[in-house]
Amino acid sequence: MSAQARRATVAELSSSDGCVVLRVSGELDHTAEQTFLRALGAFVENGHRHLILDVTALTFCDSRGLGCLLAVRWLLRRRERLVLLAGAGRRVTELLALTGSSDLLPVHKTVGQALAVLPAEHRPPWPPVPDRPTAPVDGAN
Repeated sequence: MSAQARRATVAELSSSDGCVVLRVSGELDHTAEQTFLRALGAFVENGHRHLILDVTALTFCDSRGLGCLLAVRWLLRRRERLVLLAGAGRRVTELLALTGSSDLLPVHKTVGQALAVLPAEHRPPWPPVPDRPTAPVDGAN
C-alpha cells in the first residue's frame, strides 16, 4: 500500500447549518496533521457549530493524530461548540483511554447516536441522502 493510500482523508457525509458529519479515514499522524487541521478548520470557519467525526475507517492514530483531535476540540469548546467521535475502533478507543482523553473526546457507537446529543435544529439529515456523492474535502487527500 502506498503512503498516499494510507494518508488521512476527510470526506463530508452530511451537513446542515449547525453541523457537519465528516468521515475520517486512513492514518492520522504527523504526515496528515496540517492538512487535517486545515480541512476541519475550514468547516468551523464556514459556520458549522458542531463536527461529528465518523472514524470507523481511521486505521491508525498516533499521539500527533490525537493532538489534532484535541486541538479541534479546544477550538470548538472555546466557541461553545462540540466535536464528537463516532465508530471508534479498538485502537482509537485504547489510545483515548490510555491518555486520559476519553472524557474530552466522547466516542459514540454510531453517527446517529452522536447526532442525538445535539439539539434537533442543528442535526443534518442522517443517514445521508443517497444520491449525494461523498467527495474528499479539498486539500484533505
